Amino acid sequence: QVRLVESGGHSVQAGGSLRLTCAASGYTHCNYDNYDMSWYRQAPGAGREFVAGFNTDGSTGYASSVKGRFTISQDNAKHTVYLQMNSLTPEDTAMYYCKADPIEHWRCSLAWGQGTQVTVSS
Repeated sequence: QVRLVESGGHSVQAGGSLRLTCAASGYTHCNYDNYDMSWYRQAPGAGREFVAGFNTDGSTGYASSVKGRFTISQDNAKHTVYLQMNSLTPEDTAMYYCKADPIEHWRCSLAWGQGTQVTVSS
């Protein structure tokens, strides 16, 4: 019932910047504010790992590998989440996914986006 669509990923040289966008739609009985939004990534041959996200109280958290370089933000009116990525390195190359994690898990379902590819060349 909730659809997440990521965009903004493409190829960039090391040291460059990108901003990823996650647009959410299709909410019914589960309100947007009852989801914790976050970003994950999956590099070739690796598992999916947490990158950045909002906690239930509105605070943010980041993986140590991106702290100080990436910033997560959102526009509640537009139901959109962003990931600003600066000082990119080849190690940041991955498919990036948006995740909507329900607070009311007993009646709301988790949702993933389709992913957007980020490739950083040296």
